[in-house]
Amino acid sequence: MNRITRLALPVALVIATSLLVACTQKEEVSKEETATLIAPVAKVELSGAAPAAAGKADPKHVFETVCAACHTTGAAGAPKMGDKAAWAPRIATGKDTLYKVALTGRNAMPPKGGNPSLSDDDVKAVVDYIVSQSK
Repeated sequence: MNRITRLALPVALVIATSLLVACTQKEEVSKEETATLIAPVAKVELSGAAPAAAGKADPKHVFETVCAACHTTGAAGAPKMGDKAAWAPRIATGKDTLYKVALTGRNAMPPKGGNPSLSDDDVKAVVDYIVSQSK
């Protein structure tokens, strides 16, 4: 045997033995550690548009954080705030109808604009704000 072969054989045996030992050792992980390891890396909350703890949410702020994505761009057919022609027939149906649509949703619009943490009164205040800007 040459010199390289005599050196390679013991090295290969040491590597094989260490791999065998490593594969047979099982490290226990607690349920808490497992939960930490598989926990989501982020959470999304719509707290910026939630009603203020001390009272009602500001309708303009709620509009900007919840409604504006669709009602300033016209996304999914939403009437743009300030578009008098688009809002006139809707306003003509009466505020109760507008409130009901905002609270329960219609077509692509989810109930409460997608923020279920809003109170009914806050949603109605936003409807009033949009109507006042769209007459």
